[in-house]
Amino acid sequence: MDIRPILAQGNRKYVESSDPALRLETAEQGQKPYAIVVCCSDSRVIPEKIFSADIGDLFVIRVAGNVLDRHQLGSIEYAAGHLDCNHIIVLGHTCCGAVTAALTGETDGFIRYITDDIKLAIGNERDPYRACCLNVRHAVERLEREFAEHPEVGDAVIEGAVYDIRSGEVEWI
Repeated sequence: MDIRPILAQGNRKYVESSDPALRLETAEQGQKPYAIVVCCSDSRVIPEKIFSADIGDLFVIRVAGNVLDRHQLGSIEYAAGHLDCNHIIVLGHTCCGAVTAALTGETDGFIRYITDDIKLAIGNERDPYRACCLNVRHAVERLEREFAEHPEVGDAVIEGAVYDIRSGEVEWI
C-alpha cells in the first residue's frame, strides 16, 4: 500500500488550515515553547491536540513508554538551556503497549531496552494504570536527579501526568 497520497493529502489539509503568519513567524524568529512534553510514541497520544497547542508552543519528545535515555535528556537540556523553556511534563497514557509489554514480559530485540527501564520503574506492580503512574513518576524523579546540578535546567518545574485515551482527559500526578 502506497501511503504517500494519504500523507500528501494530510499535508495539504494542514497547510490550508494552519496559520501561515505563525509558520512564518516561528521560521524567522525561532520557536518559543512554553513546555517540554516527554511522551509516548503511541499514535493516539498527540500532545499538541491534547493541550490545544499551536505551532511553537510545545517542545515534544516522543519515545515508546516515555522512557528516558541520554538522547531524551540531551533534547530536554537543549530546550531548557537554549529555548528558555522551564516547564517539563512527562506524559504517560492509559493502555500503553510498552507498559503492557513490561507487565507481561513479552519482549525481545531492541524493545527490551524500553521494557527493562519500565520494569525498573514499576517493580512488582501488576495493575496497568498504577504501573503507568509509577513509570511516569520514575521519569520525573530521574529528571529531577539528572538535572539537579544543571543551572540551565535545575530551576525547571517537572511534573507528571497521565492521559486517558478513552476520555481524552489528563490527570496530573
